[in-house]
Amino acid sequence: MRTHRLTFRFPVPGGERVGGAWEVAWQGCRVMGILNATPDSFSDGGRHYALQSALETAKHMQRAGVFMLDIGGESTRPGSEPVDTATELDRILPVIHALKDAGILLSVDTMKPEVAYAALNAGAHLINDVTGLRNPEMLRVCADAGAAACIMHMQGEPRTMQHNPAYGDVVAEVHGFLREQGAKAVSDGVPSVILDPGIGFGKTKEHNLALLRGTRALTLGDHPVLIAASRKRLIDYLASVPEAADRDPGSLAIHLHAARQGAALVRAHAAAEHVQALRVQDALMAEG
Repeated sequence: MRTHRLTFRFPVPGGERVGGAWEVAWQGCRVMGILNATPDSFSDGGRHYALQSALETAKHMQRAGVFMLDIGGESTRPGSEPVDTATELDRILPVIHALKDAGILLSVDTMKPEVAYAALNAGAHLINDVTGLRNPEMLRVCADAGAAACIMHMQGEPRTMQHNPAYGDVVAEVHGFLREQGAKAVSDGVPSVILDPGIGFGKTKEHNLALLRGTRALTLGDHPVLIAASRKRLIDYLASVPEAADRDPGSLAIHLHAARQGAALVRAHAAAEHVQALRVQDALMAEG
């Protein structure tokens, strides 16, 4: 089973000092639990909008064995409208402050360098950028803070990304972008990166399936790979499940496949169920 690593230039939960940095290492596939502090996320909008509800969910996921929490204050569902910086910070900072000493890695899902800067200063450890660190200022924020970053591929922007997305060779183009951005980020001072092909972000059903089937090729590279298909429309296309909240079985199927292909992380709403399923799959695949 492959060992994956993330490096930070400041102390992090579960990290060990290696020279002038802190390294978090794990084997196999772990779970990034989704904590949306928004009123309009596509499957759980409003559920964690109140601080107490968000904290209770976070504690439940932590007890279940989730590896890290991904806190978001702006929906990136197809067709979503952006929110201003102040609104996004009002949603996420109380959650970060409440969880910064909880002993779990905290990721912040944001496209705004100003939000990333404030979140890292508040106690977050990792920035999950759906725009793939295309903004030089976002890259600089992560590099200056010594924070790891997740680089995701998205064609277009959330409001328009599903309007006729097109590729010549989706696997080659997405993997090429991720490898190039990953190398650039590291060369510019970001200590460590995760690569995410962006399932559902500017892709058709066929594009998503090609990327999922091609996961192994991306995982053979130098950086951990994240697959994030939880409750996405792809599952409706494949299994006729119109309500996002009913798509956890399909999410598990995709994410177990990704783990078998070498993914280091899966991002999930039903985080506890994913932890359980991955543990069982690991046991079944272990040599006797």
